[in-house]
Amino acid sequence: MTYLLALDQGTSSSRSIVFDERGRIVAQAQRELPQIYPRPGWVEHDPREIWRTQLATAQDALREARITAQDVRALGITNQRETTVLWNRRTGQPVHHAIVWQDRRAEPACAQLREQGHAAAIQAKTGLLIDAYFSGTKLQWLLDHVPGARDAAEAGELAFGTVDSWLIWQLTGGKRHVTDVSNASRTMLFNVHTNQWDDELLQLLRIPRALMPEVLPSASDFGATDAALLGGPIAIGGVAGDQQSALFGQACFTAGMAKNTYGTGCFMLMHTGSRFQKSENGLLTTSAAQASRSPEYAMEGSVFVGGAVVQWLRDGLRAISASSEVQALAESVPDSGGVMMVPAFTGLGAPYWKPDARGTITGLTRGTTIAHIARAALESIAYQSAALLAAMSRDAVAAGGAPVSELRVDGGACVNDLLMQFQADLLGIPVVRPAVVETTALGAAYLAGLASGVYASTDELSALWQAERRFTPTLPRSQAEALMARWEHAVAQAVLPG
Repeated sequence: MTYLLALDQGTSSSRSIVFDERGRIVAQAQRELPQIYPRPGWVEHDPREIWRTQLATAQDALREARITAQDVRALGITNQRETTVLWNRRTGQPVHHAIVWQDRRAEPACAQLREQGHAAAIQAKTGLLIDAYFSGTKLQWLLDHVPGARDAAEAGELAFGTVDSWLIWQLTGGKRHVTDVSNASRTMLFNVHTNQWDDELLQLLRIPRALMPEVLPSASDFGATDAALLGGPIAIGGVAGDQQSALFGQACFTAGMAKNTYGTGCFMLMHTGSRFQKSENGLLTTSAAQASRSPEYAMEGSVFVGGAVVQWLRDGLRAISASSEVQALAESVPDSGGVMMVPAFTGLGAPYWKPDARGTITGLTRGTTIAHIARAALESIAYQSAALLAAMSRDAVAAGGAPVSELRVDGGACVNDLLMQFQADLLGIPVVRPAVVETTALGAAYLAGLASGVYASTDELSALWQAERRFTPTLPRSQAEALMARWEHAVAQAVLPG
């Protein structure tokens, strides 16, 4: 039996999963990652804790699978994207906590870039909107605020990386300072047309090129683990940021194929093949995980509050005592009774980009119960995702392609049958849940398998992908369109005047 090991380093935890060559889970392990909140709007992780928890889960997973490093053909890494680590090349120690993707401290620098008129040029090169979300201005902040960091960086003494680079440095004992194109494309410093760091962008943000890791395709030779860590060396063959890895794990390899990950937020990506396309509908263009040096792209949109709305029902309203209870409560009424909920707790993301929007509940009557509100909360996840897919389809058609014909789904909330059926009804296309919903880790394993010869091509991976259930639309399109019109009306009411 051939095994592949996937390291899945996320925002709230580190996980490791052992897969067999058919993509089936053999064993897994998980450890929580402590969150650090120094100030409002600031979010940090201790890079040493990222490394400690990730290594421990890899050791735990191998032990649970009852295999050794010699049984593992290759290792893949997928990671929280945009999170920024800066460390000393000689000691391997971080010079500051990692600045997490959610952190907003770099917003003043982003505002300055916008005011200086750089938005169009940055989007043309990187596919991204100027935002503190991305790594470039986080790195700039570290160089400007950590004593001695800028001088050390210019002297070539420091290394920058997203979480994948930090893990590879540790796994290889400091021998490799590398990343992949999908992670590089989330820095706002990477030209996605040439697959190179962009000298003009580095100069604009005053970032020394000596800091930057080598960029490789997502399926490549990233080095091998130090033999002492896992009981023997293991080749590192696959790396991809979590959302691109999920797209790969869902076998969305060709233009027009799309997936949606239902987590705390929702992340929808549509593969656009070798075509770079600037969105006219509020989406980002990003590099897809790729097995060769030829650029491949995807369009991406993010919903800020997806599954988090269920946590709010539990912790804020105390409507339920456990998240697993929401489906039964929502199904205790036939519909939402006209209630619409817009969970804009932190503003609205794509395709609206309304940071000043706030959560609203509309359509309340004397007959409204907590069950109607629970159903409206659950349905809000589907409404937001439907608005995203509509934007993607408009971009696809504008570029001469076809609208998305089915949506592949993963993430924690995709196990909710009521939500998935309502999603299919709103979209008017099938929603397909795979047999293996751990598609983020699976994508990393598949990339490692391609690099190490376990798989000959992506055609082989497409054949391995299996659906667990297809949710087909049952609602007449006129009714679905009327519901979406009511949703857009509710969104308009969520935007504060002035």
